[in-house]
Amino acid sequence: MTGSPRLFDSVRPRLHAIAYRMLGSVEEAEDVVQDAWLRWHEADTQALDNPEAWLVTVTTRLAIDRLRSLKAERARYVGVWLPEPVLTAPQATPEEAHERADDVSVAFLYLLERLSPEARAAFLMREVFDAEYAEVARTLGKTETACRQLVSRAKRQLRQGPRRLAVPRATHHRLMRDFADAMRRGDLHGLQALLADDAELIGDGGGKVPSFASLAGGRRLAHLFYAGKRRYGDALRVEVAQVNGQWALLRFIEGALESVQSYETDGSRIVRVLVQRNPDKLARVAAAFDSAPS
Repeated sequence: MTGSPRLFDSVRPRLHAIAYRMLGSVEEAEDVVQDAWLRWHEADTQALDNPEAWLVTVTTRLAIDRLRSLKAERARYVGVWLPEPVLTAPQATPEEAHERADDVSVAFLYLLERLSPEARAAFLMREVFDAEYAEVARTLGKTETACRQLVSRAKRQLRQGPRRLAVPRATHHRLMRDFADAMRRGDLHGLQALLADDAELIGDGGGKVPSFASLAGGRRLAHLFYAGKRRYGDALRVEVAQVNGQWALLRFIEGALESVQSYETDGSRIVRVLVQRNPDKLARVAAAFDSAPS
């Protein structure tokens, strides 16, 4: 008996969540889930003790294989590779909002890029999806001891990156509103006051549009954002929106989405900006934002 479409559809959101966190790309995640569906359609589900666990295992293994191929492609990527941002709806409760912001933010997915495919899968299953080590071991086809080592090494690698600070969502939202307002007004001093002295910007243009791969210094960043207002005047529009579960800024020029900007803060000032300018990675956000009720 082939797999039930109804059961698969009920599990699809979880499968997509796994694939997106593994790959940092909506299109790649959708392809992996589609491949999982094809295998599910051909499977003898009556022989499966736990169909959902089977689907999670298949999806995770497909994502590992796909990420191995993507690692080589991303090594040849022009400039810095940043994850594809996703416009997200406000969560129903503060707990849901905190969970989404912690495990799917652009900054977090970018940090995960330093892990090997298997380490990324093990870390996500254990630390994000709360899987027992026995389940991680079955999914990866390894011993529990090996999986514990994978997760432990992944944690060490991630600690070597920028420190992730826990900032209340209301505080982050306020900083985003204030920074967006300063951008709209072309307030150079206001922009600089909201940026840490050692703030950094990382940009992804994908070789398709100009973008700073890296720029450091709050004063330099303030002048960069100020120059945008000076150059485009009223043709520049800035919106505050939820992207990957966190408040972010969407910058439009003459009505077209020019960038999605994800911000990290220390609770008082902005310490890091991840700017996605690659048009291919902006397409879904632009379409979703355009279709959202005004």
